[in-house]
Amino acid sequence: MSDEELKVILDNHKLWLSGEEGGVRADLSDADLSNVDLSNAYLKFAYIIGANLSGAYLIGANLSGAYLKGANLSGASLIGANLKDANLKDANLKGANLKGANLKGTTMTTGSKGEEIE
Repeated sequence: MSDEELKVILDNHKLWLSGEEGGVRADLSDADLSNVDLSNAYLKFAYIIGANLSGAYLIGANLSGAYLKGANLSGASLIGANLKDANLKDANLKGANLKGANLKGTTMTTGSKGEEIE
């Protein structure tokens, strides 16, 4: 995905969130966004299912209510990110930096038995 395509998706998502004409919910499912700088991106309620965000910069990003099920966030920088009520079930967070991130209400899978935690 090119930087220009990503910008259009993010711009249309902002319009969708504000209920404006031409707005479309962001769907970045299965996208390869590895090492992409999405710092301060506004991806509230976005579909990011199964996306590769390994090594991505999501510093200060708003991912509240986002669907990140099965996403690869290994080594991603999520410093100060808002992940409130996000779905991170089966997401790979190995080596991710979550310092100062808001994880309130976030759904995750943990442990060898795959228990969900909130």
